[in-house]
Amino acid sequence: MALYLLVFGVCLLVIGAVMLVLMTSSTPRYRTEPKDLLALFDKALNSQVSESEWNAMIGYPIRHNEYLEGIRRRAAHLMEQHGRRWMVAQGKPLLNQEGQAELQALRDHLHAHTALRQQ
Repeated sequence: MALYLLVFGVCLLVIGAVMLVLMTSSTPRYRTEPKDLLALFDKALNSQVSESEWNAMIGYPIRHNEYLEGIRRRAAHLMEQHGRRWMVAQGKPLLNQEGQAELQALRDHLHAHTALRQQ
């Protein structure tokens, strides 16, 4: 009977500890910041970004910053109009030349806006 109570007590303690940890832990959150988009745009302009990396960042809506959401939508629109998904596997740029120029302008605009906000 003592062994039964010992095992029951240990199991109760372990289950209680697990429930406590699960109830107090929070859901991890990812917030896209301007530096993340700038890094992605730089990699895309240097033909170092994979299509899955681009889609993971650009396909995820940015709800905490309306300005960044507009930049993300513009980048998604660039991919729709100028994207060359089939060329990425061959080491070619993700966007054609016109798309690269527009992405460079978008990157410069985001960089200037970020610099102004930090001042």
